Amino acid sequence: METMEPNWKRNFLIVGGIIGALTGLGAAYLMIRQAEEEGGRPQLKASDGIQVGMSVMTLMRQIGKQGRGQ
Repeated sequence: METMEPNWKRNFLIVGGIIGALTGLGAAYLMIRQAEEEGGRPQLKASDGIQVGMSVMTLMRQIGKQGRGQ
């Protein structure tokens, strides 16, 4: 087994958190821009939130499978 630096878990979490935050900011920016083009405010219905949540869960499952090498 390879020898890794002792703080690899912390570093992995930090990088993942940064990627997640940037992805969230990008999504919010795109929603704001689209709403401004349409002349209103961003609106997210409950059904939209559920769809986004399910998509995120599917993405997380796929990432987890990659981590296990499947």
